[in-house]
Amino acid sequence: MTNDSRQPGAVGFIAEKKVDMGWWMALNLRKSLSKSTTLYIYDIAIPVLDDFVALAQSLNLGVVVVCRDAREVADKADVSFTIVPEGRHVRDVFLDPTNGLLAGSVGDKTFVDCSTIDTATSFAVSKAVAQASPTAYFYDAPVSGGTTGAEAGTITFMAGACEDDANFQTLVKPLLKMMGKNIFCLGGQSLGLVAKLANNYLSGTQAIATSEAMNIGIRHGIDPKLLSEVFKKSSGNNYTNEFQNPVPGVCPGVPTSNGYKGGFKIQLMVKDITLAMESAKEVDAKLVLGEAGLAAYAAAAEDPRCKGLDSRVIYRWLGGKE
Repeated sequence: MTNDSRQPGAVGFIAEKKVDMGWWMALNLRKSLSKSTTLYIYDIAIPVLDDFVALAQSLNLGVVVVCRDAREVADKADVSFTIVPEGRHVRDVFLDPTNGLLAGSVGDKTFVDCSTIDTATSFAVSKAVAQASPTAYFYDAPVSGGTTGAEAGTITFMAGACEDDANFQTLVKPLLKMMGKNIFCLGGQSLGLVAKLANNYLSGTQAIATSEAMNIGIRHGIDPKLLSEVFKKSSGNNYTNEFQNPVPGVCPGVPTSNGYKGGFKIQLMVKDITLAMESAKEVDAKLVLGEAGLAAYAAAAEDPRCKGLDSRVIYRWLGGKE
């Protein structure tokens, strides 16, 4: 915390068991918060909550309180973070009339949604927050970096906020820095989501291209690690090749070298590319790679060899040699 930041007395964190990043984000938050600050948590999977509390106690990290629903989190926390899979989940968490974050007294509380969803839902929730209380704040702040980055505390936040937003700069940003390395203010409501969807569109199409390129070289007899090194020193280098190469064994210690377990699930890539394409249509941005990329991921997501695995399993779907 800097001298210009505000130390909240209580912070809330709401995740969903399918979003593994939420566990690590909440854990890093608890590690960095003052022990005088209480962390209130909620998840639909009760065993996840129990495990989190047990770990926090074993590490002597500070107070963690399990809440019975999202409403209780909002009632007790000054700032509440949410990260759930889809827009419908965000609507439920915020707008449920009985158990939602806005079901109680909102006052001057701050809400930060880190989910990757459609901008229409985010705008609807932002409007609902404003209607609940004119002194409350809502920010979209989707994240990038995967479970590996969330665990390491190196994820990137793309915030739908302006640089001159005092509440964001003094209250929210210091908390985001406890969970991630890079925080970008994109200029206003929903623009954080636009940046995230554009990023995942780029990441997804890049992964297909890298998988195809690796497959070409390997089938001709080139060693995969050597081919990856060639790309690193040439114009074809990219994040996927360097840090998450889709060929097992090229990048040790990542999902692609662990049976494609963990990481960014392929069904989430289908969702995000779909949302990115919808976002492009809203502003008449021409796409050439989107339809083909989406079709490939959608087919792979239904393939028994790939279903439920890291999205870079697209290499397997393409017939790449493992």
